[in-house]
Amino acid sequence: MKFYSAFVAMLLTCSVAFGQAGFKGFSDRFVSGYKSLNLPQLELSYVDQLNHIGPVAAVQNQFKFFSAVRLVLKKFDPGKLTVSQKNDYQLIKYETDINLTRIALEFEWIAKRPAQVPANGIYNIPDGKEWYKYLIKRWADDDITPEAVYQFGLNEVKLANQQIEAIRKETGLSEEAFYKYLNDTSFYITNPAQIQQAFEQTRKLVMQNLPKLFSNTKIPQLEIRKGNSDRLAQTPGYYDDNVFYYNSFNNHVNKRQVDWLFLHEAVPGHHYQSVVLAQAKVSEVQKLFYYMGFAEGWGAYAEEYGGELGLYKTPYNRLGKWEWGIVRSIRLPIDVGINYYGWTNEQALNFWKKYIKGQDDIALREIQRVRRWPAQVITYKHGAAKLMEWKAQLIKKQGSRFDIKEFHSRILSHGSLPFFMIREKVFNN
Repeated sequence: MKFYSAFVAMLLTCSVAFGQAGFKGFSDRFVSGYKSLNLPQLELSYVDQLNHIGPVAAVQNQFKFFSAVRLVLKKFDPGKLTVSQKNDYQLIKYETDINLTRIALEFEWIAKRPAQVPANGIYNIPDGKEWYKYLIKRWADDDITPEAVYQFGLNEVKLANQQIEAIRKETGLSEEAFYKYLNDTSFYITNPAQIQQAFEQTRKLVMQNLPKLFSNTKIPQLEIRKGNSDRLAQTPGYYDDNVFYYNSFNNHVNKRQVDWLFLHEAVPGHHYQSVVLAQAKVSEVQKLFYYMGFAEGWGAYAEEYGGELGLYKTPYNRLGKWEWGIVRSIRLPIDVGINYYGWTNEQALNFWKKYIKGQDDIALREIQRVRRWPAQVITYKHGAAKLMEWKAQLIKKQGSRFDIKEFHSRILSHGSLPFFMIREKVFNN
């Protein structure tokens, strides 16, 4: 591979080549070399991901490329690089390390590949546990263990149940009456025009109040449409290319999910985030990468601000956020249980019923989701928790000087990054 030879040759040059001028040449070669690999995107389905591995020559070229990159990186002193170059250095190192982890797993997979990929969970494939550890890091953009994810999920389930119980007491209903009422058809919006109107009214309120939390409010108008994707039909909604899509299960939308869903998928969630990230001035290196842990973590974090943005006006609107929040929370230990400990569907369902009341109708759907898409569900709660943690730390440190608009700008204005780099931007700039 010609790029491999070029990188190795750089090791033989004089030491001055490994300063700022030398790094520019290195980063340019990295961009060209990375693009030439034509690496497949991270896929939701682990079966599809595994089926797209190979041929072996392609994996070998990837190994040569990233191994050479790792050697060259050791020759640079990040402290002697410009701010922008240090940013690229960190990204290149991060991506090199995680790709070499993936490549090692792929070499093992090629050697052990069964005739057909088992579709009943990544736990059941050769080296399934190691694949799952890799996927946690790749999806979450953070170095966390399955054990930590499991415990974090349990803690989040406990918090969500406490919030739901507080809302139940606020309504004045008994526990039995409360959960019975939640299934009442009065919560259903069945008329298509009224569903559309509900989301459009939500958009209007959010846009009116957006300056309370964000300095950058120059974003293009967001379209709102009914979902049309079979692949994403099992989700409440999704965002794509300036359009927020909502799905209607059994031909209705629950009023309790309108507020949080719009906040997550639209503004200030994915639509707002994607617009601001696109406005950021980033290097050619950074343009190569997009981090899902940051994207979904931000979407879940955006749901925290319904009150400030004119939403969550009733206890039941607030409840909708926590109803879905507890689903996101229970997914974490179930994801680990299925994909790392080898739980059956029955074990996962019993675990679900132990912690969640009144949502058995979606349990099997969610269980099948984490079985097909290992580790992806970790992104929401983990990412949101990181941002909330940083916010709490800054409030404690700065007190009345804390500026929520500045905090949000520091998170979003540097483009898509892994969490360790976002933290540096938040605390060190």
